[in-house]
Amino acid sequence: MILALLLGALALWGASRLVWFAEFRDEGVRGVVQYTENGAQRATALVPLALLALAGVAGVIATGGWARRLLGVVLVLAGAAGVWSGVTGVHFGSGPGLPGTEILLGHGLATLGGILVALGGLAAVKWAGTAKRLGARYSAPGAKRVRRDPDTELWEALSGGTDPTDPAGQPGTGRSSSGG
Repeated sequence: MILALLLGALALWGASRLVWFAEFRDEGVRGVVQYTENGAQRATALVPLALLALAGVAGVIATGGWARRLLGVVLVLAGAAGVWSGVTGVHFGSGPGLPGTEILLGHGLATLGGILVALGGLAAVKWAGTAKRLGARYSAPGAKRVRRDPDTELWEALSGGTDPTDPAGQPGTGRSSSGG
């Protein structure tokens, strides 16, 4: 799910840098010039969707349970918006000298990025309860403590004020020295 979100964000950002629209315009004194618009100009949602996918990576790692499911739904909707941006406004006809291949590549990359983000969101929804979240090992109630070196435990008990040789384990209830 993380890889799908990262690749989706990269694809959406890359699509925003490619040419999405091109035509020849008569500019008067300058003559006929080629006018182009990139994906960020033509479909302004591409860069914010890419940033949302990147933030989704951090959110999926940091959350768990219902919060991860909710984030997954948001990512699915963002992926659908990316696909919508990619498939709308596609013109298959291009004149000679216009970058038709780059235009189709930009739309295809946006569509692919949207699909990847949506798949990452679906994976986050599906595995919200099973995948570990950030810091889960610190907040797991009832988890067994890992045994450490017995000598270290003895020294820590002495530092804490308990006598590790005392069978009761109570501080100050050890054997009394009668000095005699």
